[in-house]
Amino acid sequence: MIEYLVVGGLALYGIAIAVAVIRMIIGPTLPDRVLALDIIGVNLISCIAIISVMLSTTAFLDVILILGILAFISTIAFARYLERGVIIERKRDS
Repeated sequence: MIEYLVVGGLALYGIAIAVAVIRMIIGPTLPDRVLALDIIGVNLISCIAIISVMLSTTAFLDVILILGILAFISTIAFARYLERGVIIERKRDS
């Protein structure tokens, strides 16, 4: 029974990642695309954790930590980039 729940959870995470990829491709603004990229990172971390539980191994925990750190750093970098772009646009307007 638990195997079906795990596979169902992975399928739902796959759908969520697919929706986020679509949002990243057609997102009307850059912040939408950054948010979609962050959602993909979080969902990938969750998928890897479920796979780790499914296989009863701790080998993927290092991958989860590295992916989490990279997702966090990329979100901060994109936020800084967006903030800098807004400041430059405000200086041009004045």
